[in-house]
Amino acid sequence: MTEKSGADILVEALCDLGVEIVFGYPGGAVLPIYDALFRHNAAGGRIKHILVRHEQAATHAAEGYARSTGKPGVVLVTSGPGATNAVTGITDALMDSIPMVVITGQVPTSLIGTDAFQEADTVGITRHCTKHNYLVKDPAKLGSVIHEAFHIATSGRPGPVVVDIPKDVQVAVARYTKPGPIKHKTYRPQIKPDPAVIEQLVDMLAAAERPVFYTGGGIINAGPAASTLLRELAQITGAPVTSTLMGLGAFPASSKQWLGMLGMHGTYEANWAMNQADLIIAMGARFDDRVTGRLDAFSPHSRKAHIDIDRSSINKTVRVDLPVIADVGYALEAMIRVYKTRQHPKPDLTDWWQRIEGWRAKKSLAFAESKTEIMPQRAIRALWEATHRRSPIITTEVGQHQMWAAQHFDFELPNKWLTSGGLGTMGYGLPAAIGAQLGHPKALVIDIAGEASIQMNIQELATATQYRLPVKIFILNNQYMGMVRQWQELTYESRYAESYSDSLPDFVKLAEAYGWKGILIEKPGELESGISEMLAYDGPVMVDCRVSQSANCFPMIPSGAAHTDMILAADQVTGVMDDEAKALV
Repeated sequence: MTEKSGADILVEALCDLGVEIVFGYPGGAVLPIYDALFRHNAAGGRIKHILVRHEQAATHAAEGYARSTGKPGVVLVTSGPGATNAVTGITDALMDSIPMVVITGQVPTSLIGTDAFQEADTVGITRHCTKHNYLVKDPAKLGSVIHEAFHIATSGRPGPVVVDIPKDVQVAVARYTKPGPIKHKTYRPQIKPDPAVIEQLVDMLAAAERPVFYTGGGIINAGPAASTLLRELAQITGAPVTSTLMGLGAFPASSKQWLGMLGMHGTYEANWAMNQADLIIAMGARFDDRVTGRLDAFSPHSRKAHIDIDRSSINKTVRVDLPVIADVGYALEAMIRVYKTRQHPKPDLTDWWQRIEGWRAKKSLAFAESKTEIMPQRAIRALWEATHRRSPIITTEVGQHQMWAAQHFDFELPNKWLTSGGLGTMGYGLPAAIGAQLGHPKALVIDIAGEASIQMNIQELATATQYRLPVKIFILNNQYMGMVRQWQELTYESRYAESYSDSLPDFVKLAEAYGWKGILIEKPGELESGISEMLAYDGPVMVDCRVSQSANCFPMIPSGAAHTDMILAADQVTGVMDDEAKALV
């Protein structure tokens, strides 16, 4: 074997791992790696580098690629500000369990700790926002570290891993041998469930009179087979299914057993079913505070089972009666097998469904229509009606538009809904759409955005232009930081401190300046034709859809309230909302 530079070892290891796309931004501390990539591509290599315009966007693009394809996203950034700019996306990936490997440059080993130019303690900074991180000081270890980093990022509960490589290590030479299957000494997540625990869980399910399947992003992380198994289990048991924000698409919204999303902006029927259930089976969900509301009032009369591959999530916020530590896909497969083997009859849940239908009759997602202004909910429904047969990939920024999209854009399949859940990162949607489009070149990819959030990473319009990506951006422009304004209206007596979006750009002209097509929609009658024009254009499009400035996102559970203390849209119309909100907060 011939010796190779650390940079060449890194590129060869990435090739061995099947990496096809790297999102990055060059700088002095990673120039040896960029030179190695240049030589790799000149020789007909398979790795394509995508030049973003900001390192945060590189991480979100990698998230979008990973979430839509199931493959780990890969990021390459320089030292110092390059690494620190990536921290937001790294944290976002940790919160939402997205597999990602971030390779950062570092100053030479002899300068570490001297406050050298563009030095930062990347390992120290990222220690608490990664699954694991490395500082590689020996080029002979670099290849095995890269392979181990991918193993950790993709196994168990997925997440981000950082590999910090000093510049001299990138230049130094060593031998590289592709390692065999990775078996980490201590990190060995339990994939398959304990058979005895599954039998106990199936017995609980068969005996339940008011069961609910509470599903989350873990179902999607477990692969398409897990979503198929969830649908089969729901069919043979007849139980209702609800989902977190991150789990949308794991179960089809068209099913009669679908309750909609639960939690702070979830449906009336989903939250009440969770409250009145006698058995909750959490699958790949973590009892987030946006789901539970006030903990002491959360589903007080139910037995709870929790299926999760991350044992640290069990009993972290809500005490459960039966923990099931396993990959949720394997757990679902085992449940179905045991259920069929024992020949349990399909439970009679007639009474339970009658109660659920009573809650559904509230029509909690209903909204007021208008002939003079575009209601944001109507805009989302119009977008869904025009595109759902094409099974688009939808990304979002963060805010009211995100919640309206979750409520009114019905998803039938997994990996079609990409959003920032746990961290709630404004600026996520556009780079995530770019990553998803690169992973699915022929797919329709739409970023549903707000006029405030889209400006957080709006420079990535240039990235889409450079790589000829036909991404669509659909802005719900209400000239406010809408979710902030809504909270200020409900809890701060309508003192709208700094939530109005002043000095907005002309989004049509801005789009055209970047080489995109710009479309303005101002009136309800223009909605259908504007969306049709967007879809007909074979290239990137930005739509500025001017929506009602005063519309709020309901249902809504005020912070600190119980998960059944929902404010509905009807309360706003009747004037009940303000008094009720003040009483709850």
